[in-house]
Amino acid sequence: MDFALSDEQTAIFDMAHAFGQEHIAPHARAWEAEGTIPKTLWPELAALGFGGLYVSEDSGGSGLSRLDATLVFEALSMACPSVAAFLSIHNMCAKMIDSFAGDDLRALVLPDVLSMKTVLSYCLTEPGSGSDAAALKTRATLGADGYTLNGTKAFISGGGYSDAYVVMVRTGADGPKGISTLLVEDGTDGLSFGGLEDKMGWKSQPTRQVQFDDCTVPAANLIGEEGRGFSYAMAGLDGGRLNIAACSLGAAQSALDMTLAYMSERRAFGQSIDQFQALQFRLADMEIELRAARVFLRQAAWKLDTGAADATQHCAMAKKFVTEAGSRIVDQCLQLHGGYGYLADYGIEKLVRDLRVHQILEGTNEIMRMITARHMLAR
Repeated sequence: MDFALSDEQTAIFDMAHAFGQEHIAPHARAWEAEGTIPKTLWPELAALGFGGLYVSEDSGGSGLSRLDATLVFEALSMACPSVAAFLSIHNMCAKMIDSFAGDDLRALVLPDVLSMKTVLSYCLTEPGSGSDAAALKTRATLGADGYTLNGTKAFISGGGYSDAYVVMVRTGADGPKGISTLLVEDGTDGLSFGGLEDKMGWKSQPTRQVQFDDCTVPAANLIGEEGRGFSYAMAGLDGGRLNIAACSLGAAQSALDMTLAYMSERRAFGQSIDQFQALQFRLADMEIELRAARVFLRQAAWKLDTGAADATQHCAMAKKFVTEAGSRIVDQCLQLHGGYGYLADYGIEKLVRDLRVHQILEGTNEIMRMITARHMLAR
C-alpha cells in the first residue's frame, strides 16, 4: 500500500498551485467585491487541461483520475475556494456530457467546453426540492420543435453568467425514473434569470434562479436517454463531493499556513504566541485533523477510480468528514488570529464564509450520513 503521490501527480498539484498563487490569489478579494470572476480566467485554466479534467482523452479531455482531480482542486482552493468550486461545477457538467451524451452532441459542444469558451452550470436544485432532488417539478415536453421547458431552478452557480446549462427536467412520471437531462444554451428564448443572490460566501460566483418559460431546445440537446437523467445527476455528484471536499482541504491548509506565519510574528507577554503550549496543542489538533482528512479524501477518490462497490458510501463519508474538518480548522485559525482574523485584510474571515456552504451543497452532510447508514444497514 503506497500512500505517496507519483511524480506526475506531484507535478499536477504544483502546476495548479503555481497558477492559483499567480493568477487567482492576488485578485480573490477584488473578485469577491465585484461579485464575479473574469471570463478571461477560464481559457487560461483550460490551456492547462483544466476545462475537462476527467473528460476522456478520446474526446479531447485530460483523462485524469478522480484522485488527480482532487489534487487540482485542493491546490486551486489554496488561492480561492470560490473560484476552485466553480471550476468543479463546470467539470462535473463536462463529464456528464462526455459520459452520457450521444456522439453528435458531444462533437458539437465538447470542443468549446474543453477550451472553456463555453462555461457550464449544473441545474438540479429547485425552490421546493433540495435534498429531495427527485421531487423536481421543472417539466420538459417533447413536441415537433423539440423539448419545451417550464419551471425554475434555484441556487444556480453561474446563473446568468454561464454559456450553457445542464438541466435536470421531468419528462415522465413522478419519481427519479421520470427525470431526463437537457443542455440549454444561454440566449435561448424563454430562458431568464432571477436577481443576484446576496450570499454569505462564494461571493465571486454569480448565483441566481434559472427560469424556463416555454423555453424550447432541440430534441438533439437531450443528454443520453429519457428517464435516465437522475442517475446521470447522481453519478456526477460522487465526483462533485470529492471535489468540494478537496476545496475545503486546500482552503484549510492555506488558513493553517497563514496562522503559523502570523503566530510566529505576533508577540504577547514577552514572546511570540506560537511558544505558548496551549496554543501549540491547538495547532497540533488542526494538523492531525487536516492530515486525516487528506488521507480519507484520497482513499475515497481511489475507490471511485477503481470502481469499488462501496465508492458512493466513501465519497459521502469523505465529503461529510472533510468539509466539517475544514470549517472547524478555518474557524480555529480565525480565533488564533484574534481580532485581526475578523478583518478582511488577513484573508481568514473569507475562508470561514466560503467553506460554510460546503456542508450544504453537493448533498447536505445530513444526506451524507443517510447514505452512509443505508449502506451499513444493507450489508
